Amino acid sequence: PTAEYAICKSYNRWLADIWKSAPDRLKWVVMPPLLSLDKTMEELEFAKANGAVGVFLRGLECERRLDNPYFYPVYKKAEELDLPMCFHSGNNSFNVRDIYASEAGFGRSKLPVVSAFHSLLMNGVPAKFPKLRWGFVEVSAQWVPYALNDLEIRFRRKGKRMSKTIMADNNMFVACQVTDDLAYVVEHAGESQLVVGTDYGHSDTSTEIEALRKIKADGKISAAVADRILDGNARTLY
Repeated sequence: PTAEYAICKSYNRWLADIWKSAPDRLKWVVMPPLLSLDKTMEELEFAKANGAVGVFLRGLECERRLDNPYFYPVYKKAEELDLPMCFHSGNNSFNVRDIYASEAGFGRSKLPVVSAFHSLLMNGVPAKFPKLRWGFVEVSAQWVPYALNDLEIRFRRKGKRMSKTIMADNNMFVACQVTDDLAYVVEHAGESQLVVGTDYGHSDTSTEIEALRKIKADGKISAAVADRILDGNARTLY
């Protein structure tokens, strides 16, 4: 916990200093030292006062799933501060990372985020924090129809009906990629729940520097939906 706090605090101060150089240009998300929840509350307060627009999380944190009540105080504080929870490709579980150590990164980095999306909705966590927003970033969006279909089946087995607008109902957003079948994903996720990024400065499978231009120009979706993905939806999330 001591090392984690030192690293997170120094990172957050560094980003806050950069933000002060151009407050209208650069927004950032805060790294919470989750092994020390009292320090996490302090960092969230600092971040909100210094240009942060979200809270960074991975698909697993502190060897726990994100539907664990351990994280409820963080969600409550973030809701009060109007800071969305921003899940990024990756996991903070030594056990899971070791299991997938020799594979390409799909199991250890991407799937934990998909699982977090599923488990949060399955266990009704977003409903406990109705004003909190949730973003799932750098895992594409092609999996959304599959996850929603699986959730609907599981809800039905429990005698429950799943809303067709469950993502909008729970303020959940997913970052798509230009390689996604966007028309198919939008049909299931809804027009208001997708955002996009370029992964600028980081060369990996999610990087597409021309993403903003391609989504607008490739004709896969209507211009109105493209505008929402490129602008309005992100403004709502952040």
